[in-house]
Amino acid sequence: MSLTEKGIDQAGFDQIFNQWYEPIRNFIYYKTGNVHLAEDIAQDTFLKIWEKKDDINISTIKAFLFTIATNLLNNKMDHQKVSFRFINTYQQPGNVSSPDFEMEMREFNEKLQKALADLDDKKRTVFLMSRIDELTYKQIAESLGITVKAIEKRMSKALDFLRDRIEMNL
Repeated sequence: MSLTEKGIDQAGFDQIFNQWYEPIRNFIYYKTGNVHLAEDIAQDTFLKIWEKKDDINISTIKAFLFTIATNLLNNKMDHQKVSFRFINTYQQPGNVSSPDFEMEMREFNEKLQKALADLDDKKRTVFLMSRIDELTYKQIAESLGITVKAIEKRMSKALDFLRDRIEMNL
């Protein structure tokens, strides 16, 4: 096992996982009261640790783990707030979608599909890998064999293009 000052190997990761998985899971559970969410975030926390295994400073691993877990939880909560606002804006009481909402969503989906079809292949690939496959820019860059900066630029241009096309058709 290698728990050097910088970086960890599989055995070091296993040791960190065994020592910290339950405390991280419990930390998130205490904050949310949702055991499934706590398990998901704890697993995602250790996935991030594994992705950064070569850069881990073992002396600060505890703080690093809790920071990652907190950030993942905050991101999840922010996403849920946006979803909640969207649902509350467009749905009637009783969780029954209005006919207007259904029609607007069908129209929006048609516009989005048309705009995606008009997007050039490179930008569409990056957009779909990010939004559908939920890959990070780093993962996309590694998969496509280009830099993260190139991914950021393609994504920015894709979002601008889609926004312009959808707004143009509204």
